[in-house]
Amino acid sequence: MATATKWVLDPMHSEVQFKVKHLVISTVTGAFKTFEGELTTESDDFEGADVSFSLDVNSIDTNQEARDGHLKSGEFFDAETYPKISFKSTSFTKDGDYKLTGDLTIKDVTKPVTLDVEYGGVAGDFYGNTKAGFEITGKINRKDFGLVWDGVTEAGSVVLGSDIKLIINVQFAKQA
Repeated sequence: MATATKWVLDPMHSEVQFKVKHLVISTVTGAFKTFEGELTTESDDFEGADVSFSLDVNSIDTNQEARDGHLKSGEFFDAETYPKISFKSTSFTKDGDYKLTGDLTIKDVTKPVTLDVEYGGVAGDFYGNTKAGFEITGKINRKDFGLVWDGVTEAGSVVLGSDIKLIINVQFAKQA
């Protein structure tokens, strides 16, 4: 029986970004600055790992304070009522590429999502820690999670796209 190894997310070397179409013609990039996660695996290639992750909605940053305030408000994430967005994996498979499937909870809506994972490898750092790196990408429809606010300009353009692209670069530190 293989021993399970626990890996903890290193927030200093990780980032959680999202992109959304604005007025259909350009893209706004934002990030969440505060998050945590861990994975537990019995295999050297991480196949079958259990992954859990959560982020702090109040840490949203789109480089524009008024917009961030709107995103935290009841019209969007309602950070006061739902301060966390969480993810819990149901499968982590490798078939050439990695696929991470799990339950994503935003506000009080939980839905299954499948994300693409690029495994960057394992390396030691200056302090003798073993780190594993991953880039996780995917797309969700914000409306599936109750983020249904829609603005329309006077000319009839939709202010905000429905599809949210996720770009998550994470480093996990192996726990002794």
